[in-house]
Amino acid sequence: MPDDDIFDKTDTLGEKLLALIDLPLFNDSPRIQTSDIACSLSLAHWQAARALLQAALLPSALVVHRAQFEALTRSCWVLFAASDAHIAKLAATLTLDTERAAKNMPQMADMLADLAKKAHPNAYQSLARFKDNAWNALNSYVHAGIHPIRRHAEGYPTKLLHDVLRNTNGLAVISCMQAVVLSGRQPLQRELLHVAAQYPECMPPPL
Repeated sequence: MPDDDIFDKTDTLGEKLLALIDLPLFNDSPRIQTSDIACSLSLAHWQAARALLQAALLPSALVVHRAQFEALTRSCWVLFAASDAHIAKLAATLTLDTERAAKNMPQMADMLADLAKKAHPNAYQSLARFKDNAWNALNSYVHAGIHPIRRHAEGYPTKLLHDVLRNTNGLAVISCMQAVVLSGRQPLQRELLHVAAQYPECMPPPL
């Protein structure tokens, strides 16, 4: 089992971050509400990935970690770049017909291309850097490629578990920053970064 210290500190970090984003939304528009749901989904994946990592279930944690990133990217895309027609499809009551209508939503490359044009540069660059550094490995874990095959055969180094945990925490901070944007209280982003800076051992190294 991995050392619990970094997980305990991450739990404390998580409590502080989530307390800061316990805020009402800026408005009740479908765009804001749908973006918020995707953001909340990303944070739920964060919690699930942490539990899987603490149980030393690295391959499963990394599959969820990719879902964490995709939900965060979707949240940003919905807020900054999605058309009203796209939002209507995502916000519709789930039926077979609405499931079919939503099948052709933009995927990762398309969403990032849209965000490059329409999102705040810091938001886009954070997501783009993560994809550049992690996407190939995450795809390998999702599709049972060489990464999970070899790791499952040879074992999971504690350092790797901890590094993945740090990456999940880094994405969670971005999700929390997205949450305060959705509340209309962007100055709180500085406080979120201040909290994260108090736990450097839980965060990924600066790129």
